[in-house]
Amino acid sequence: METASASSDKGIGLTILFALVALLGVGGMFAAGLSGDQLIAAVGFAIAIIAGSLAVSATHLFE
Repeated sequence: METASASSDKGIGLTILFALVALLGVGGMFAAGLSGDQLIAAVGFAIAIIAGSLAVSATHLFE
Protein backbone atom coordinates (compact mmCIF):
# COMPACT_ATOMS: atom_id res chain seq x y z
CA MET A 1 0.00 0.00 0.00
CA GLU A 2 1.43 3.33 -1.04
CA THR A 3 1.05 6.46 1.06
CA ALA A 4 2.45 8.99 -1.40
CA SER A 5 0.64 12.28 -1.73
CA ALA A 6 0.30 14.40 -4.84
CA SER A 7 1.66 17.92 -4.53
CA SER A 8 0.26 20.92 -6.34
CA ASP A 9 1.96 23.86 -8.01
CA LYS A 10 -0.76 26.04 -6.54
CA GLY A 11 0.91 25.91 -3.11
CA ILE A 12 4.24 27.09 -4.49
CA GLY A 13 2.63 29.86 -6.54
CA LEU A 14 0.55 31.16 -3.64
CA THR A 15 3.56 31.02 -1.34
CA ILE A 16 5.58 33.15 -3.75
CA LEU A 17 2.68 35.57 -4.23
CA PHE A 18 2.11 36.07 -0.50
CA ALA A 19 5.86 36.39 0.11
CA LEU A 20 5.99 39.22 -2.44
CA VAL A 21 3.02 40.91 -0.76
CA ALA A 22 4.82 40.56 2.59
CA LEU A 23 7.90 42.19 1.08
CA LEU A 24 5.72 45.09 -0.10
CA GLY A 25 4.48 45.48 3.48
CA VAL A 26 8.07 45.51 4.73
CA GLY A 27 8.91 48.16 2.13
CA GLY A 28 6.00 50.22 3.42
CA MET A 29 7.30 49.87 6.97
CA PHE A 30 10.75 50.99 5.85
CA ALA A 31 9.38 54.01 3.98
CA ALA A 32 7.24 54.96 6.98
CA GLY A 33 10.28 54.63 9.22
CA LEU A 34 12.10 57.19 7.13
CA SER A 35 9.18 59.61 7.21
CA GLY A 36 8.19 58.95 10.83
CA ASP A 37 4.54 58.10 10.12
CA GLN A 38 3.49 55.45 12.64
CA LEU A 39 0.10 54.69 11.08
CA ILE A 40 1.62 53.72 7.74
CA ALA A 41 4.27 51.67 9.54
CA ALA A 42 1.52 49.83 11.44
CA VAL A 43 -0.41 49.10 8.24
CA GLY A 44 2.77 47.86 6.57
CA PHE A 45 3.46 45.62 9.56
CA ALA A 46 -0.07 44.22 9.47
CA ILE A 47 0.21 43.49 5.74
CA ALA A 48 3.58 41.80 6.21
CA ILE A 49 2.39 39.62 9.10
CA ILE A 50 -0.88 38.58 7.44
CA ALA A 51 0.76 37.85 4.09
CA GLY A 52 3.55 35.90 5.78
CA SER A 53 1.01 33.81 7.67
CA LEU A 54 -0.92 33.14 4.47
CA ALA A 55 2.29 32.15 2.68
CA VAL A 56 3.05 29.53 5.33
CA SER A 57 -0.56 28.35 5.32
CA ALA A 58 -0.63 27.99 1.52
CA THR A 59 2.47 25.84 1.68
CA HIS A 60 0.87 23.51 4.21
CA LEU A 61 -2.59 23.41 2.63
CA PHE A 62 -1.59 22.62 -0.95
CA GLU A 63 1.52 20.43 -0.44
